[in-house]
Amino acid sequence: MPEPSGSRANAAPQHSNGKPKILIVDDHEIVREGIRRLLSGSRPDWEICGEAANGKQAVDCIQRLNPDVAILDITMPGMNGLEAASHIAKLKKRCRILIFTMHESDRLSAEIRNAGAHGYVQKSQASRDLVEAIECLLEGGTFFRETSKS
Repeated sequence: MPEPSGSRANAAPQHSNGKPKILIVDDHEIVREGIRRLLSGSRPDWEICGEAANGKQAVDCIQRLNPDVAILDITMPGMNGLEAASHIAKLKKRCRILIFTMHESDRLSAEIRNAGAHGYVQKSQASRDLVEAIECLLEGGTFFRETSKS
């Protein structure tokens, strides 16, 4: 179940042009394309403001583009998604971080939280969870579906 995070109204990002901006970060172009299509088809009121192929590019894009939500893959060359999330959290930007991964474990959930991310979605559940998770983050909440696997 998604986990609420206290007062959403105080934590919700303010959108500069009325459209929430989303950054997509994955080292596979086909995955970025799939996310873009899913989000564009489900929520045309959201703007895909940019894409990146690794964690370093993600940090640079967040500084330059100021997205409301960044979707970060974990397994990427150079700087991985958890390292990038940690760097992004230290920037004190309003960007909410959603980890997008093929991995699943309760330990991973704790690592994601410790990195400063606001939730995660498994790639295998993207069609079910991705839009809901982004909506939750845009409202200032978190999105974690706990598992019994380790």
